Amino acid sequence: MTQNRRFDLVLFGATGFTGKLVAEYLARSAPDSLRWAIAGRDSKKLEGVKEELARIQPKLGSIDVLVADSNDRPSLDAVAREARVIATTVGPYVRYGRELASSCAEHGTHYADLTGEVPFIRESIDRNHERAQKSGARIVHSSGFDSIPSDLGVFTLHEHFAAKKRKLTRASFFCEAVKGGMSGGTIASMTTLMEAASRDRALRRLMADPYGLVPDAERGPDKDRHTVRFEPRIGKWVCPFLMAAINTRVVHRSNALLGYPYGQAFRYSEEMSTGSGPAGFARATAVAGGLLTMMTFASTRIGRTVIKPFHPSPGEGPSAEQREAGFFKIRIIGESDAPNGSPPLLADAEVHGQHDPGYGETAIMLSEAALCLALDPLDSPRGVLTPAVAMGTRLIDRLRRAGMTFRVTPRT
Repeated sequence: MTQNRRFDLVLFGATGFTGKLVAEYLARSAPDSLRWAIAGRDSKKLEGVKEELARIQPKLGSIDVLVADSNDRPSLDAVAREARVIATTVGPYVRYGRELASSCAEHGTHYADLTGEVPFIRESIDRNHERAQKSGARIVHSSGFDSIPSDLGVFTLHEHFAAKKRKLTRASFFCEAVKGGMSGGTIASMTTLMEAASRDRALRRLMADPYGLVPDAERGPDKDRHTVRFEPRIGKWVCPFLMAAINTRVVHRSNALLGYPYGQAFRYSEEMSTGSGPAGFARATAVAGGLLTMMTFASTRIGRTVIKPFHPSPGEGPSAEQREAGFFKIRIIGESDAPNGSPPLLADAEVHGQHDPGYGETAIMLSEAALCLALDPLDSPRGVLTPAVAMGTRLIDRLRRAGMTFRVTPRT
């Protein structure tokens, strides 16, 4: 049983940019009783992280250091056998996450990561879901800004309507404001994915499918949004949102794994709002054009060569000042069913974060997800899950205590 294991939590990738942020958060916020360790492939760098943690919390001068390599399965198995939960920040996950996720599924070890890579998650489902169900592991992908605000935001709408004996049938996500930077690791994940997709037609089809992570190839009516348009419900112009390509897939998987409480015809979309009037239209057009240009360059070898000097290298990212100045504000408009001819109910879910979304808030989200898996009494299923399915309201409560906003307001 995992209760008898040496560690409650092991942080894998503690020497990377995001890994250090997660380690620092745990040093400041984890309960004193938590038995945790840091892990990675470079013992010297891990000792350096250990010294930094000891300056935050002196007792961490004796924290255990575990050496394992992403491509060395026996070393990963040795770590998985000793941990109740492994949280990993080592990407691109399609390169460095396969064996760790598989090892955790094999040994009944809960797992959380930050991936936004649909092909990696699809492979993990196919490879690990049944194995994890048998071993008792919860394998939870996308436990950061990809895709907790979307997944748990929609889940709060579902719970709001369920309390009124109604069913959520449609949700429309709008990123209303965001300020944050990108690290070299995030860009490396994106370019790795686009490079692979440029060579593989089946991979391109998977990445274009909003239902690519749903069991048994079940399909609904949704399609991705690719245009600039005016949205009358919020009175603003909207354009495509970069992270919709992962978040929508995760939300649809939650609906399926929960037994379709949102309905099999559930509609879900994600867009970015850019303001009203001519200025809002101009911003929407500029953002859409920039996104298209970035994806085009990332899809070709020559394009990747051109943009490489202009983005940070792996291990680099926003400064502490930039992370503290960051934030995000998300609104998700939910609509209920309309039984017996009654009008549908409408509600807004607001999800806000107070730090850089991809690093400050993501470090909090991954840390709290890992702590939830390690310490909270959960009655959720096992397998390759989503944050909403694995942790639901318990993780929402943790994130609220950590400073995030999850709020539902009825629309009149």
